[in-house]
Amino acid sequence: MGESSKPRREFPAFPFEPYPIQIDFMSFLYDSLDRGGVAMLESPTGTGKTLSIICSALQWIVDRRKQRTQRSPSPKATTNISDGDEEPDWMRNFVSTDARRREETGRTPLGLGTREASKNNRLVLDNADKEGTGGPGGDDDAEFLLDEYESEAESWGHSNGRSKRKNRRYADSTSSGEDVEDEEEVTPKVYFTSRTHSQLSQFVKEFKRTAFASEINLICLGSRKNLCINREVLKLGNSNRINERCLELQRTRCNSKIKAQNSNLKVHGSGNCGCPMLRKQSLRSSFKDKVRELGVLDIEDLVQLGSKLGTCPYYGSRDMVRAADLIVLPYQSLLQRSARESLGLKLRNNIVIIDEAHNLADSLTNMYNTKITLTQLKQILSHLQLYLHRFQCRLGAGNRRYIQTLIVLIKSFLHLLHDHQVDSSNFISCPTEYPYLEDHNGDVSMTINEFLFSVNIDNINFVKLVQYVKDSNIIHKVSGFGMKLINLQGSSGNVDYQIISIDGSIVSSFQALADFFLSLVNKDNEGRIILSRQRLPNLREVGEGYLKYVMLSGKRIFTEIMDQTYALVLAGGTLQPIEETRVRLFPDLSANQVHFFTCKHIIPPENILPIAVSCGPSGLTFDFSYNSRSSPTMIEELGRFITNLVAIIPEGVVLFFPSFDYERQVYDTWKVSGFLQKILKKKRLYREPRSNLDVEDILKEYKENITSGAILLAVVGGKISEGINFSDGMGRCIIMVGLPYPSLLDVELIERIKHIEGLGEADSVCKSNCGNAVKSGFNVLRSSKQRGKEYYENLCMKAVNQSIGRAIRHINDYASVLLVDSRYSCSSSANQSFSKPTDKLPLWIRDQLILATGSYGQVHRLLSQFYRLHLQKEGS
Repeated sequence: MGESSKPRREFPAFPFEPYPIQIDFMSFLYDSLDRGGVAMLESPTGTGKTLSIICSALQWIVDRRKQRTQRSPSPKATTNISDGDEEPDWMRNFVSTDARRREETGRTPLGLGTREASKNNRLVLDNADKEGTGGPGGDDDAEFLLDEYESEAESWGHSNGRSKRKNRRYADSTSSGEDVEDEEEVTPKVYFTSRTHSQLSQFVKEFKRTAFASEINLICLGSRKNLCINREVLKLGNSNRINERCLELQRTRCNSKIKAQNSNLKVHGSGNCGCPMLRKQSLRSSFKDKVRELGVLDIEDLVQLGSKLGTCPYYGSRDMVRAADLIVLPYQSLLQRSARESLGLKLRNNIVIIDEAHNLADSLTNMYNTKITLTQLKQILSHLQLYLHRFQCRLGAGNRRYIQTLIVLIKSFLHLLHDHQVDSSNFISCPTEYPYLEDHNGDVSMTINEFLFSVNIDNINFVKLVQYVKDSNIIHKVSGFGMKLINLQGSSGNVDYQIISIDGSIVSSFQALADFFLSLVNKDNEGRIILSRQRLPNLREVGEGYLKYVMLSGKRIFTEIMDQTYALVLAGGTLQPIEETRVRLFPDLSANQVHFFTCKHIIPPENILPIAVSCGPSGLTFDFSYNSRSSPTMIEELGRFITNLVAIIPEGVVLFFPSFDYERQVYDTWKVSGFLQKILKKKRLYREPRSNLDVEDILKEYKENITSGAILLAVVGGKISEGINFSDGMGRCIIMVGLPYPSLLDVELIERIKHIEGLGEADSVCKSNCGNAVKSGFNVLRSSKQRGKEYYENLCMKAVNQSIGRAIRHINDYASVLLVDSRYSCSSSANQSFSKPTDKLPLWIRDQLILATGSYGQVHRLLSQFYRLHLQKEGS
């Protein structure tokens, strides 16, 4: 694509004189976009990574458009990078035949779940409930009756059924029930995505500082929870419930219009008119005009504008996708195919930049995990049974067949979870070849096919079942009827029906079941079904069990994105080891087809003091491994160490622990032993709350007191370790206690390790002990050859790197980083099972790292000299 072989080194949109490493970063990214394909760029936090991405990627967009216009001014020639849907050169050269076939044919359901059922389908139950047309509500219940559903009852393996209603509108269309003016699709465009809304807001803030703010059309897309301005909907608080209520309001509106058209009646009453923020199309047009007039707006700006105009900013921003040059959006909106389709995002021949990509593979697969609990299954079952009892004689054969099938499946799942209170009639029992399912009380891991066989449901076409749930509107019909019964049950002391109501929406429960069904059409080797039978402490009865699908491989999902984009960029502060990311996300590309860039920090070496601390003030060796860290002696030595540090470290100190439980244990021990009181004499102490809602308040208090001295106890993996910047006095010292290896008692982690260990082999499915009681996590790790161990180590060190990278934010900032555990100083030869932890530290820390293997006195001297030097600089 480039016109010159000489790399571009000038980026005039950069708002100030860039540092050499920033020029290197921008030049590499620009060249990567010229080549197309996949690039990974690593730049430490605080080095201006976001600004460098903006100035390089958008400069490339501007240059390409200028070149294209100069070559051919005709409209056809200026539409796309490549004419039509032609694949980019790099993709034609590198993408596998299988990937292309998948692109052409779409996802094909695999496994026994797609097998055509026999004519005498034994899942169809004879009606065991008494027929009746009466019941609560009388004729008023007609609104809950399902439309007649056409289904080939005796041939489930063929075409999907459809509702007979021809003019049904789907509520989550881009237009939200209204005809939105089509605008010309702008290409090439850039999709920039990050994990949190705060990170996206920071991106927009940096974008405003550049010259591109006046010539590039940027639009922010966010979740309903962040963009909704309907106060009644926002009161629900939970994201899922907000989504459900939004769609429900639109569905009510659409159905009301259809009903009025069919019956020549006027639609009246505010309750039947949908969301008031979507009633006037003229306001949505005004919203777009105002956004263009005001220029660059972030999520908060869009909310304020929507509130002022009285129109929905969530759908208003979606209306502007086609005309945007730069679209800023959260992970889920880009990485999930259903979300992309809903938003109308077209990746073909465009650029995708994924920031904070250090845990991309796990983030991607976690989006496709699904879970249904025992309580949710009970709730759905009670609603379905009462619904079928009420409407049995008024439902068509298709609806009856599907509802009866749903009931049978739910009863089978409940039996599998050892819920002996459920009526066992008509459930599908476990075959004798899977006796462990009847006896095992812990977590069980199975492949999809093993799960289907274990419950004898391998002849069910879950593709059609999911399609029925989607097309028939059964979720909202059954839920609406159930809510009516609950209300009647609450207002009447004498009822002859029983319906289970839990703290949470029946719609959420039903959607969780539909999502779980959809998971069952994935490839057998892409994930595992986890069956958890949790028992209450010291009691024999079953507690809250669940069924969960855990996706292990994101290759197919990510290939859908990679195959369409012209260029795909992964960026982050710490991306190494890149080989793990390559193998897990794009194994069809060889290592030399993934272009990688890394750089050191912008700060001078004397501004960072990283030390691996092996022992405490009394000479006790620090060992915070799982078996040793709870020792009162170890915790007291840590208290003695911190007491000495707070006397010499100015301003703010952030102390990271491996878990909330261990942080509480340390705090309680210090309180009893007196170390807490000693620490409080020097600094105020704050603790990270478990609830993210309270984090901002704690951070505000901490920041207000850093001048006089403050210490913050934080947790690896918590909100503070991931998204909070401790610049200047907020983080003069970052202390990492131990190595935060994830728990090997986690069955999902063990299955992921087993899967990764098998990657690249002829048979990548781990067959050992699948379906039996999960082996000890330690044994699994010990039996791993390389990839499994590497993955486990990387999880730990990525968490360390994210935490300690919170400190240095600009060129004049300074901080010390203390890695408190003797294992940081051990060579790899000391433990043949694991590599040396410090080998996985960022280059800018690793190059400066001091291994303090002697007495604590060495650490104390180094820290004293470090802070004395910088305090003198600040005073001069």
